[in-house]
Amino acid sequence: HHLDPVQVPEHLDDDMPQQAIVSAFRKYKKLRWHRIMERIGVFVCHCGTNIAGTVDVEKVAEELGKVPGVVYSTHYTYMCSSAGQKMIEDHIKDDKLTGVVLCSCSPRMHEKTFRACAERAGLNPYKVEVANIREQCSWVMKDMGDATEKAIALGKAAIAKTILDTPLTPGETPMTKRALVIGGGIAGITAALDIADAGFPVDIVETKPTVGGKMAQLDKTFPTLDCASCIVTPKMTEVSQNPNIRILSYSEVQGVRGYIGNFEIDIKRHARYVDETKCTGCGACIEKCPNKKVPNAFNLNLNNRKAIDIPFAQAVPKVANIDANYCLHMKGLANGKDNVCGFCEKACAAGAIDFHQKEQVITEKYGAIIVATGYNPIDLKKFDEYAYSQSPDVVSSLEFERLCNASGPTNGHLLRPSDGKEPKNIVFVQCVGSRCSADSTKGHEYCSKICCMYTAKHAILTRDHYPDTNITVFYIDVRTPGKNFDEFYRRAVEQYGVNYIKGQVGKVTPLPDGTLDVQGSDLILNRQVHIKADMVVLAASIEADKSARPLATMLTTSMDTNDFFLEAHAKLRPVESPTAGIFLAGCCQGPKDIPETVAQSSGAAAKAICLLIKDKLKNNPCTAQPDENACNGCGQCANVCPYGAISYVDKDFRGPNRTTITRHVSQVNSAMCQGCGACTVACPSGAMDLKGFSNKQILAEVDSVL
Repeated sequence: HHLDPVQVPEHLDDDMPQQAIVSAFRKYKKLRWHRIMERIGVFVCHCGTNIAGTVDVEKVAEELGKVPGVVYSTHYTYMCSSAGQKMIEDHIKDDKLTGVVLCSCSPRMHEKTFRACAERAGLNPYKVEVANIREQCSWVMKDMGDATEKAIALGKAAIAKTILDTPLTPGETPMTKRALVIGGGIAGITAALDIADAGFPVDIVETKPTVGGKMAQLDKTFPTLDCASCIVTPKMTEVSQNPNIRILSYSEVQGVRGYIGNFEIDIKRHARYVDETKCTGCGACIEKCPNKKVPNAFNLNLNNRKAIDIPFAQAVPKVANIDANYCLHMKGLANGKDNVCGFCEKACAAGAIDFHQKEQVITEKYGAIIVATGYNPIDLKKFDEYAYSQSPDVVSSLEFERLCNASGPTNGHLLRPSDGKEPKNIVFVQCVGSRCSADSTKGHEYCSKICCMYTAKHAILTRDHYPDTNITVFYIDVRTPGKNFDEFYRRAVEQYGVNYIKGQVGKVTPLPDGTLDVQGSDLILNRQVHIKADMVVLAASIEADKSARPLATMLTTSMDTNDFFLEAHAKLRPVESPTAGIFLAGCCQGPKDIPETVAQSSGAAAKAICLLIKDKLKNNPCTAQPDENACNGCGQCANVCPYGAISYVDKDFRGPNRTTITRHVSQVNSAMCQGCGACTVACPSGAMDLKGFSNKQILAEVDSVL
């Protein structure tokens, strides 16, 4: 009757074996001894009304103060504030606390804050536990009685774990002072330049033959109507001339190993069949090439190029590239003939043409990685109601950009692709593939964020160059949240007379005379409308690049349901991925415009620089720890480890009669281990444990809740 009723084993009965009873009381006695020795402080946060509006915080503090081992329990409006942290520090010192429990918001928010607070007061930071009574309690419950009861249970679970916490000390690993930027668009260029300007070497890996990304294909940028090429091409040149930057174009990441500060990356370099170190970009080879019927990918296949070509005049690196699928000599080599064509090789004075070049894989080490893989417009062939695959005069917004661009297929003259005539009536259709809540199998439910603005830009530029053109825009909502964005949209309506119709287009039908019948709804006037158009421009949804999903698998980082990279925290860590040492820049993380992309890229670069300036990094001490005596060497833990931190060694153990037995047991590289816990679940013998989250600690939490 002197025992703590919470900890008395309720399953004891007369039928239990004596050994089981002894084992149960030994377990109880050990936990009770821990409680006698531990001095736990409990601090309950109101979080304004986020918690206190649903949870009776005074009652929670009172009930948790009665738990054996707790010597101090209180509540305060904001525990994360300076005053709240000062209170925690003072009580750690005055009450000689050996552990601290915070009943507050998610540990993702302020666990680092509270651990730093404890460390300043002289307490090991890993003797701090956070009970999440906001996201897991007050935000998901409405009844105060139930919410308070659950908060008390979560607090008791945290106390039980704190009692079994042991002081942990992080180790150190060396830092590779070099960064990798995956993607050579404006996001990757900005990040690389910022890191290089800080004095650290950077490699840019770009899948296309040149850096520049989508911005190099644009004509003007909203809302200032600056020339896109005038902004991005000097940056491209700056990247090529910076001694700290190496451009690995026409390449892709093939494999990733290692951990923060010590990533080992395999990079596949595709064969250009042109030696980059010799090519001067003179263009003599292009002039001599006889095959002029290769679809021009840079112009979105709106015209043709030659089998050997440089994507555009300002390309970086300005190196020719041979398309083996169209090159006559390469086709001849495939058929065993070495004398077909070869005019480009004869014309090249520098001797840069190498038809026998092979792709190669290089391996490099990096301390930090910035992902800037960008976006692609959605495949419009899925939206055949707009006749995109039936008429060449139905184009995407990016194709319209190339038609308006001075370096485009029509030299900047807006001409219909079907007959080369100037269009007199143009219809823009908004949200094609965006906000598709009714049919998310074809498009996406999210807003692509930039479509309203670039459609207004297209309308203004068209009316500015061709004042007689009639322009109609069908829209769901006009969204203009950026600086000077709404003024830009109103300028299109009021100054340039663009006709905006609130409604959606149901069908586009090609007519025998070469025009297009656009059938849509006008929700303001509540009627169906038919507009005869010469061109239809579809504002295509933007989606994550196709390389994002396989890359995320290699990087072992998280993605959302739309294949955008997931940030560690939307507000507190918006440019960091959940995987340490990997940062996000640009549209790989979600739809955004150029200024927002540049800002995020500089933020990601700043975070990477904060790592690279360090000579050593502290490891996460919450790593896996095998019990060699219990390990049977099955290999299950190594198979599930995403970081390759587990290996096996042969060790000698003393067997019966002082004999020596050699066994195959696991060992963990604490520098590579990220403490994910996958191995502890997979281990069939229970030999693998996780520091700070041991099986005993987890079961103690479960016992307290139950």
